[in-house]
Amino acid sequence: MIDAPYAAAGALTGFVVGLTGVGGGALMTPILLLFFGVPAQTAVATDLWFAAITKTVALPLHQRGDRVDWQVARRLWVGSLPASIAMVSLVAAGVAVGRIAWLSTAVGSAVLVAAVGLLASPVLQRLARERRIADPERFKSRQPLLTGVAGAVLGAIVSLTSVGAGALGTTLMLALYPLRMTPQRLIATDIAHAIPLAMVGGSGYLIAGLVDGRMLLSMLAGSVPAVLVGSLLASRLSAAWLRGALALVLALAAVKTLI
Repeated sequence: MIDAPYAAAGALTGFVVGLTGVGGGALMTPILLLFFGVPAQTAVATDLWFAAITKTVALPLHQRGDRVDWQVARRLWVGSLPASIAMVSLVAAGVAVGRIAWLSTAVGSAVLVAAVGLLASPVLQRLARERRIADPERFKSRQPLLTGVAGAVLGAIVSLTSVGAGALGTTLMLALYPLRMTPQRLIATDIAHAIPLAMVGGSGYLIAGLVDGRMLLSMLAGSVPAVLVGSLLASRLSAAWLRGALALVLALAAVKTLI
């Protein structure tokens, strides 16, 4: 049976994900913690699969016109998937996330970092663009290694908190690829990178029995149609204002979670 409040939360998050590529974890996990009182480990576990499935639905629409930069996605996977597998192994081995008393604090901290990253992304992109133009060969030579390191950081954070694949991922890609990442390409590449990362990260929680299947189905009932609508609008609307508003909402949610 579909739970209407969870479906409504899924619809809101799905629309934002489709439009901006951001929010699968950074928005949904705080909603589950703050408004529904879901235990932190269940929120993280269920949200990882929510994000993976929702973004899988959105990817074909964003992939049109070769918008996904597969080279950048592969470079991120080099770091993010091994880091995620390491976290998954800890969960599956019984270093139980459910026993980590500070998990809510970790989620709140990750959401706050994501909010700051969204607000700072234009500044970071401008600084990176200046460095890219001033010394192009040196900048390009460092991109593969730095992208792998960025992926590893994302993999660890996402697997622990379900937050960051979109909000932090887009910020890092803007900083590392300031010239080649158009808004549409940025969103598409971020979504493509996040899908296997969320699936790998979610597998350990699934094995540990922490995923709430009924809640997940209710959330997907709202997110699947909403993410399609958001994805169709993504190429027609400027999402800059939405990113700013989302960053402020995330900052407030982070403070509330931490308090």
